[in-house]
Amino acid sequence: MMPYSASASPMARYESVEAQLEAYRKQVTPVALEAIPRGEPRRYLYDLIEAQVRREGKGIRPALCLATCAAFGGDPSRAVSSAAALELLHNAFLVHDDIEDSSEYRRGQPTLHREHGIPLAVNVGDAMNAMSVRLLTQNLSSLGPELSARIFDEFDHMSLETIEGQAMELGWIRDNDCNTSEDDYLLLVLKKTAWYSFIHPMRIGALIAQPDRADVDVFNRLGYFLGAAFQIQDDVLNLSGDRAKYGKEIGGDLLEGKRTLILANLFQQVSSMEKARLAVFFGKPRAQRLPREVAWVYELLSRYKVLEYARAAARDFADGARNEFDKTFSDAIPGQDLEFLRSLLDYIVRREA
Repeated sequence: MMPYSASASPMARYESVEAQLEAYRKQVTPVALEAIPRGEPRRYLYDLIEAQVRREGKGIRPALCLATCAAFGGDPSRAVSSAAALELLHNAFLVHDDIEDSSEYRRGQPTLHREHGIPLAVNVGDAMNAMSVRLLTQNLSSLGPELSARIFDEFDHMSLETIEGQAMELGWIRDNDCNTSEDDYLLLVLKKTAWYSFIHPMRIGALIAQPDRADVDVFNRLGYFLGAAFQIQDDVLNLSGDRAKYGKEIGGDLLEGKRTLILANLFQQVSSMEKARLAVFFGKPRAQRLPREVAWVYELLSRYKVLEYARAAARDFADGARNEFDKTFSDAIPGQDLEFLRSLLDYIVRREA
């Protein structure tokens, strides 16, 4: 890994985080690939899973698990199975989310259901979910039954919270709810993003390092702030990012009708006539939302300075995470893994993808 230096330039620190994320991925990806059965049916299932796993993203979730384990004095090799299970579960959620959202691109390529059809994609997502549970059973021999059960409980809570968050989002879209508030959105972020992307990966890493640890709730506040900063930045990138770097469809959230902090703030500011027109736009099926209507929504976002508001909110949540970090990791061991975790605070709001 490239060494992290607080005195380095922002670009150097950014590149250091990217290099360290890649190093963590190199530990986790082979374990996830090894979990794929080698039998049939390959063409319609296992080959598709392998292609999905090899279509690597940032790998923030497994990296958080491994780095937290190491920062608290644990052997990260003991956390690799759990980290790989996190990545498989994440991929399962992505496949299903893309279907539910009618998304067209993921990680710079057509989504699985666009390439192979919805039925096969649903089955691939189900299979990766099952494989993540199978990977967790490997903890029994290396971590023992008691710690393995605690980690399973973390996965159980993480999965249910994420599914509940997805249900909230899908419900708002189905009902064309144009009154979702910023508080509604932040509850969604806690359930759908923070628990499974930040809180539980850190909790699991800490438990593996310190099996007798009782205070894993100490990660909840930090993880929430990180999750909010990450998701708001992602929402901004979806509307204004570079397609080549972002890897997903620019403007996709508008076409999918996703209720974000951006939309919640826009709903608050627009006139009654504009809000009624927005309701008509979001009430249409995706295929009927015209380019000129999308351009009008972008004009509203510019006029009401909503993206600037969202960027500031992401920075505020990142500041909140910075305030929590030293308390959360007060008894961690100084070193590269701890500094990687600290550097994520800036990386999350500076990233372009």
